[in-house]
Amino acid sequence: MAGGLFALLDDVAALARIAAAGVDDVGAAAARASAKAAGVVVDDTAVTPQYLQGSAAARELPIIKKIAIGSLRNKLLFILPAAVLLGQFLPELLPVILIFGGAFLAYEGAHKVHEKLFHHTTEAEEEVSPEGEFTPEHEARTIAQAVRTDFILSAEIMVIALKEVVGSDPDATIWMRALILAVVAVLITVLVYGVVALIVKMDDVGLHLAEKPSRGSQRLGLALVTAMPRLLAAISFIGTLAMLWVGGHIFLVSLYEIGGHDGLLEGTGIGDVLHAPYDLLHHWEEDVHHAVGGALGSLLGWLLNTVVSGLVGLVVGAIVLAVLRAFGVGGGHGDEHGKHHAEQHAAGHVAGDADGGSPESSEGHAGGPPGEAAEDSPNR
Repeated sequence: MAGGLFALLDDVAALARIAAAGVDDVGAAAARASAKAAGVVVDDTAVTPQYLQGSAAARELPIIKKIAIGSLRNKLLFILPAAVLLGQFLPELLPVILIFGGAFLAYEGAHKVHEKLFHHTTEAEEEVSPEGEFTPEHEARTIAQAVRTDFILSAEIMVIALKEVVGSDPDATIWMRALILAVVAVLITVLVYGVVALIVKMDDVGLHLAEKPSRGSQRLGLALVTAMPRLLAAISFIGTLAMLWVGGHIFLVSLYEIGGHDGLLEGTGIGDVLHAPYDLLHHWEEDVHHAVGGALGSLLGWLLNTVVSGLVGLVVGAIVLAVLRAFGVGGGHGDEHGKHHAEQHAAGHVAGDADGGSPESSEGHAGGPPGEAAEDSPNR
């Protein structure tokens, strides 16, 4: 009896070791897959804060929580099953899907550039309460819009992660892929919306420190509040660059894979044409690397690839933007108006008339600089 019990315990221990090894594999694979999607994660983090523009300070964290739950639902209930089935049975279609995702990101970046250059906005003023805050109806619409926009970015993140999983371990079971993607979904959602929460509450921390008796705390608090407009402007700038760079890179690489080895159009004339642009860019990158040599050569080669990808993203995004506008589609934020409120708040004023800049279409989230919502809260 004792021998049988010990044998059973040995079996349980062996199963536990196997499970632990499997967890380690899942964790490592999820980390690699998440790293591949880092560019889109930066975009998602930079875009999200703008949905809080005009909301009351007390409503910011609840709104972020609702958007985060919606984002996780998008990833786990809708995108994950579709992505896993696609990766299992039609993996050759993954680059095709990423082409549309790359074009969408490029469009968002080009839309931001257009808004910045021409200060053009097509959005109507949003409904606010007498205190200058968003009404509950508008808040509900804003959350729904943020979740819809998040669906596009989440789909890109999950497809990029799946592509990495399929490429690194083609023999992985469908259940292993699903588990890895689930870990990626939770990890990315917590990371993105945790950072967003920190960003939008940073000026609250500054105001709290400024009210303390310590002179050092007061100086630090005032520095945080004063720095917020610059930080938000930097986030907007970085987010725009990330959209153009990542969108252009995804677009070029996906075309390359469609026309390359095991691609849908491998060996055809069209496939050769699609394969050529990124192949040429890759050769340029290698030429710079070999000509300069060492770490500096690698850095300059990467910068060349990044700049060209960003320019491609700008061109592709501009074309998409022009086509959509020709059909009367598109719109954006009045980002200069939102920036004015942010600067007022940073100077210690209370914003009496909240800026109505929440988008009403998925295209609109590229219209105004992300992150400026934190300064718009009239209750601060």
